[in-house]
Amino acid sequence: MAEVKTLSPFINGEYVMSKTEKYTDAFNPSTGEVIAKVPCCTVEEVEAAIDAAKAAYPGWSSTPVVKRVQILYKLRDLIIEHMDELTELVARENGKNWAEAMGDVLKAKEGTEQAIAAPSLMMGESTMDASKGYDTVLYREPLGVFAGIVPYNFPAMIPMGWMTPMCIACGNTIVIKAATFDPQSALRFAQLYKEAGLPDGVLNIVTCSRKESEIFLSHPDIRGISFVGSTSVGKHIYQMGASNGKRVQALCEAKNHALVLEDAHIERTAAGIINSAFGCGGQRCMALPVVVVQESIADKLVAKIKELASNLKVGPAYDKSTQLGPVINAGHKESILNWIQKGIDEGAELILDGREVTVEGFEKGFYLGPTIFDKVTPEMSIGDKEIFGPVLCIKRVKNFEEGLELMNRNEFANGSVIYTQSGYYSREFVRHTDGGMVGINVGIPVPVGMYPFSGHKNSFFGDLHCLGKDGYRFYTETKVVTTTWFDEEEGKKEKTSTWDGTI
Repeated sequence: MAEVKTLSPFINGEYVMSKTEKYTDAFNPSTGEVIAKVPCCTVEEVEAAIDAAKAAYPGWSSTPVVKRVQILYKLRDLIIEHMDELTELVARENGKNWAEAMGDVLKAKEGTEQAIAAPSLMMGESTMDASKGYDTVLYREPLGVFAGIVPYNFPAMIPMGWMTPMCIACGNTIVIKAATFDPQSALRFAQLYKEAGLPDGVLNIVTCSRKESEIFLSHPDIRGISFVGSTSVGKHIYQMGASNGKRVQALCEAKNHALVLEDAHIERTAAGIINSAFGCGGQRCMALPVVVVQESIADKLVAKIKELASNLKVGPAYDKSTQLGPVINAGHKESILNWIQKGIDEGAELILDGREVTVEGFEKGFYLGPTIFDKVTPEMSIGDKEIFGPVLCIKRVKNFEEGLELMNRNEFANGSVIYTQSGYYSREFVRHTDGGMVGINVGIPVPVGMYPFSGHKNSFFGDLHCLGKDGYRFYTETKVVTTTWFDEEEGKKEKTSTWDGTI
């Protein structure tokens, strides 16, 4: 029996025992055992975290940016030093296999490295003699306290790669609402930040329900909110946050499609699809749950995908030979099972059924094998709604034009992919796809951190995406200063023009 930890929020530089009477069980998905009791922090505790961030802001924002990023340099070294520990923690609480869990931590490191570039990316702009004798300078300044609301699927990368490093490098402070299902990675990172020298209150982490986190949307001291999660919640956060004068970036659901043309290399394409569809158990918004394949090669491609998927090793996350780990918990497994049944009821052809998979010695784990539906048609909801699990849908089309039109019909547009050797069709696809992140023979077209994570349509609400230059703009505001100096003659004048030299 695993040790069951009672977790505490991280507020003003220390772990504080919550006064709540409400705790939620967090599980090890590989064994089904409870490993932590997660507090539903009280309203007062969430407000205390905001107060701590507000109190830390004046000192932190006035710390020179080159000094702020020195702490991130130290943090990066600590991430490398504790790589195996952090990887195992992600694997145990989330269920990703070892390589995927390490990738989660490496993405947190990548976000930290991008934030270290803040001294250059926060540089302003200037023009001497913008008007005769008038100089104009633009500065980038921090805003204040931000809130980060994160999902369970990337417990290291999203809070500690996408949000915290860039936010604090720009001089802001932050309160992270960690995912209730797997908050231990974020809480461990908080400890590493403190070890790296981050002042108390700059980073705070709470765990709570949606009820308590609603505070972020209206609290006068919260200047902006970064959210990753469902579309319904993201739209609500965007609407409420914006109506209260807050900046919002809400990264939401997806149903990414890949278009496979008849000139694609079958073996390599199938391998890419397997990785994209079943990696991380399908629990990522850049997964590839739908393949739109040209009819002339459909049978051959589907057979190869089925062969490769059938050979995936399902097992516990921290076994380094595991290729497909468990899903996050029993409730989510049940949701995926319901979707599979819905696909059957809608008439899709189930060609690989992962519902009865068991892992010897881990019978209570939350396992599902790879599942594949063929001949999914447009009216079937299984091919259009986010399932967030190891379920792949195959849609067949006659040609490029039909495939592109089918893909763009979807309400989501996080990513889109084409597999082809044709430069012409690749260019046409890039020009006309609705997807914000596009792959040409790349199944998971997530760009490296110097570019934004740029979903479109109902996959994103806001004006500035996370990461890249968008990220720095989101966490800063501009101040434009116009200056002139008077010589002796000018100083004696008693009149000036209406526009005072600005035109």
